[in-house]
Amino acid sequence: MPVIDEDCYGAGLMSRAVLVTGASGGLGAAIARAFACAGDTVMVHYATDAERARTVVDELPGTGHAMFGADVSAPEQAQRLVDATVEGLGGLDVVVNNAGTAAPEHPVDCSFEQWQQAWQHIISVNLLGAAYVSHCAIPRLRQRRGRIVNVGSRAAYRGMPTAPAYAASKAALHAFGQSLAVAVGNDGISVTTVAPGVVDAGMGTPFLRGEVGEAIRNQSPFHRVATAEEVAAAVLYLASPEAEFASGAVLDLNGASYLR
Repeated sequence: MPVIDEDCYGAGLMSRAVLVTGASGGLGAAIARAFACAGDTVMVHYATDAERARTVVDELPGTGHAMFGADVSAPEQAQRLVDATVEGLGGLDVVVNNAGTAAPEHPVDCSFEQWQQAWQHIISVNLLGAAYVSHCAIPRLRQRRGRIVNVGSRAAYRGMPTAPAYAASKAALHAFGQSLAVAVGNDGISVTTVAPGVVDAGMGTPFLRGEVGEAIRNQSPFHRVATAEEVAAAVLYLASPEAEFASGAVLDLNGASYLR
């Protein structure tokens, strides 16, 4: 059983095996830490930066955490990631589909070649990656009445004119999660989604600089954006036994910057 850090904001009664994709930094690292603080054992997935992933693993409270590199948009690598998690952690209880990208930007006046490349890349990572990992994980999650939590985005509703593929991928991810919730509910698997606005970590950081950042903060009546820890706390709750009946929900975390 991992040692629980008393300074952390959660304390689980039983250690679970948790896979967090895209966890080598930013929001994913905060999510990994939230689960580790609750006494869970975490597989930190990374795409390319093993050094950053190792830093995240080394800083997690508790023991038994692991890391694995994979391109989740490649089906065989998604399968290997899930298999490595089960082998390394002794099972699988929770999957957090956090891996994502908004790059490259692709406004409508970019070249058709750039447009195609952006759509193919973003959809492959943000949507297909989550679909592949989830499909590979479900047989294991059935054994433990597990949880899947997808990290969506406010962009699914508000739109991103310079990255429409990102907004579309997140809208599709929301719909995928709801379809999956119906499909696997009989197995005791709960599937939920968080939809944050701009977060003060990872992909959100470049948007928060200068005057543009001030305008983004002022979209919320709180005059700020979400912290990575706030989003991580919501993910931790949605993965909890108490949140089983939230299955199918999409939880907005945007500080009333966009209401639907």
